[in-house]
Amino acid sequence: MSSVVEVWRSFRAPNLHIAAQGAPVRATAANITAMHTCTSPAVARLRVHEGASCAAAHRYTGESQHFCTPSAGLQRRPWLARLHRALRDDRFELHYQPIECLATGEITHYEALVRLLDEDDGSLIAPGRFLPAAERHGLIGEIDRLVIRRVAALMGAGLAGGEARIAINLSARSATDPRMLEYIESELAHHGVAPERLIVEITETAAISDIDCAKRFCEQLELLGCAVALDDFGAGFGSFYYVKHLPFEYLKIDGDFIRNLTTSHEDQLVVRALVDVARGLGKRTVAEFVGDEDTMELLREYGVDYAQGYHVGHPAPLPLQLALAG
Repeated sequence: MSSVVEVWRSFRAPNLHIAAQGAPVRATAANITAMHTCTSPAVARLRVHEGASCAAAHRYTGESQHFCTPSAGLQRRPWLARLHRALRDDRFELHYQPIECLATGEITHYEALVRLLDEDDGSLIAPGRFLPAAERHGLIGEIDRLVIRRVAALMGAGLAGGEARIAINLSARSATDPRMLEYIESELAHHGVAPERLIVEITETAAISDIDCAKRFCEQLELLGCAVALDDFGAGFGSFYYVKHLPFEYLKIDGDFIRNLTTSHEDQLVVRALVDVARGLGKRTVAEFVGDEDTMELLREYGVDYAQGYHVGHPAPLPLQLALAG
């Protein structure tokens, strides 16, 4: 039964939905137990990597839901050609979400979040619609490089508040790509940006694909001068394993523990414990998905260092936000 409990924990995040016969099914303990014990070929075909794709989409957008259904593969096939055209025509856009220091109330850094401009009407397409396909078709590395180029150019042009730091997300493919560190170093140098201004966020999805490679990558980033953040911490099986084995400066507490913090005793216990662990290791904490002032006050009481979410600020393009920062 203990293994069933662990499986249930892995399905706890609200951005994951399971489908049966094409209809979404809420992840409950009973459903997970049934899947765990069932030997039906239909259950055996449950695609675990869809969960990683959902997490990837969530990582870049802050959106809370992404449906994984048997028909999704058919719906996603056109994305390969669309993504190739988007990369060719430079149709990606970055929005920047502010992160506030809870001790001072100052905006200290931003997270860069990628969007796609629709080729038909120019509307913004949420990452949850295209990033899973980019990961699956091997194009996520090109998108990561595009983000790095844009952020380095932005900071080099002085449009990011002088010395403001910017965080970027890297996929599992990029975090285990031996050429990625050289690319980051080259872009920062080309635009005259101090490496200390760049924060690289790594998730468990990225680390779990090759923990040794991810560890070397994080160590090399720190030697270069960049900061490393462990993103979506607490969402997966191996969170504390990665705390032990990966060097990092920031621990970003998964939003699933923050959304209902003011009313959930369980979430309060988890957040306090995570803060204690981070403090013991000399690391700083960031709470994601902060939605109201009551949550901000509770986070201050618990000793969380930074807050990110719609209550702090929505993601926005330049120059409206960052040109006025710092």
